[in-house]
Amino acid sequence: MDKGLLKPIMFVGTCSDAGKSVINAAFCRIFKQDGYAPAPFKAQNMSLNSYSTPEGGEMGRAQVVQAEACGIAPHTDMNPVLLKPTSDKGSQVVLNGRPVGNLSAKDYFGGKAQKAQLFEEAKAAFDRLRAHHNPVVLEGAGSISELNLRDRDITNMRMAQYAEADTYLVADIDRGGVFASVYGSIALLRPEERRLIKGIIINKFRGDVSLFEEGKRIIEELTGVPVVGVVPFFRDIRIEAEDSVVLDSKSHSFQAGKINVAIILLRRLSNFTDFDVLEMDERFNPYYTNSPEEVEKADIIILPGSKNTLADLQSLRANGIADAIIRAYKAGKKVVGICGGYQMMGARLEDPEGLEGNLPAVPGLGLLPQVTILEPEKITRQSRFVFLAGKSDVPASFPCKGYEIHMGRTVLLGDAAERPVACLEEGRRDGYYLNGRCWGCYLHGILDNPEVLDSLAEGIGTSVALAATFDYAAFKEEQYDRLAEWVRSHVDMEYIYSQLRQPRLADR
Repeated sequence: MDKGLLKPIMFVGTCSDAGKSVINAAFCRIFKQDGYAPAPFKAQNMSLNSYSTPEGGEMGRAQVVQAEACGIAPHTDMNPVLLKPTSDKGSQVVLNGRPVGNLSAKDYFGGKAQKAQLFEEAKAAFDRLRAHHNPVVLEGAGSISELNLRDRDITNMRMAQYAEADTYLVADIDRGGVFASVYGSIALLRPEERRLIKGIIINKFRGDVSLFEEGKRIIEELTGVPVVGVVPFFRDIRIEAEDSVVLDSKSHSFQAGKINVAIILLRRLSNFTDFDVLEMDERFNPYYTNSPEEVEKADIIILPGSKNTLADLQSLRANGIADAIIRAYKAGKKVVGICGGYQMMGARLEDPEGLEGNLPAVPGLGLLPQVTILEPEKITRQSRFVFLAGKSDVPASFPCKGYEIHMGRTVLLGDAAERPVACLEEGRRDGYYLNGRCWGCYLHGILDNPEVLDSLAEGIGTSVALAATFDYAAFKEEQYDRLAEWVRSHVDMEYIYSQLRQPRLADR
């Protein structure tokens, strides 16, 4: 049934981590539930959490989550510019799913010509989405009131103006200063930007929402903009987070009675969302640590991906973590590596072209009989596979899913026999399975597959080790529905729809 064309809608913030991504995901699911065909969009994302699309492009995971909430496959048009920090002062730039080089922050944010080109690419990606989806649900980045960056902005109000999007300002009341941040954010906008602001959403409210009625009135009087919702803080709805700041709130300690999984807290840790499933499965207690003592307490140690693998590997040797991992393995603990962590488990990691810096080679942990050579080509692809099928088996089906994002070629040493972790649909083999306590592979998302989780838990005796297999895909669908219900019940959807159904200024 034709539901009618809606204008684009955009969620911007008074600050970083105001909850824009989650609010955006909620509205993606609400529009899907209401019979529309939404798609998410964020012109520029900065994150080490990325994803390989079905077409083999790379994009930020926040828009992947939002695409899941829409019930559609992710596409790089949803995040045309992705910045992946390689150091405190520089990032790899991924444009339309492909890396186009590394830039310092000064060059990226100070280069007007380059930003103009990227803005054109962002507008083109948005236009492609708008041609096929109704509505496009846009997300801003950080604060909308960074005046020093405004003329070079490609993500916030310039994008809102181009899209003529109904724009809603999301404010995090939990961190304090909500009146100043809301008033200041709107007051600092130009008149042509301010006219796009249709409402304010107060997010992460703790306590009785009715007690904020006077606060709503004050904000509306100060800004002349309606407060369309006060969304309470929640803990029992689990939506994948984008920003690494959430690592501070995750577990960092051992818990008796569960399968304890120590995830090594690398300085350039990437794709920590690989381990979200462990937080949802009641058998496991995942915790992030860079303490040798905490590493050795765990039943399972996981080496995650890294955006600067050689430097992180060198740090592990310097701070004693490398020795702790080896001692833990010798003591009977399980050690698993994913992507960069898998590369670290070999005998050596080489960077002959200086792709990551000035370290030509770093000794690995020596747990797997292999060497990795970094190469300029970046591999980004999705894969279906069979877990532990064996090198000679020809499976009839490939029930597991994962994706690769890496630079590097891993080769076996000497006469080491091939022992793959995964038999992939296109005939490739991936990873090395030394034994039930030591293996690694390039596949992100491998733990999202129930048979892999069950294998991880196997042989570890705890009171919850025999719990039922956990279906992560079904769990996520339930969470998106719960999130939509939560947000829908705390915002004025009638007002929001009434605004979205009004014609754009260009159509009047």
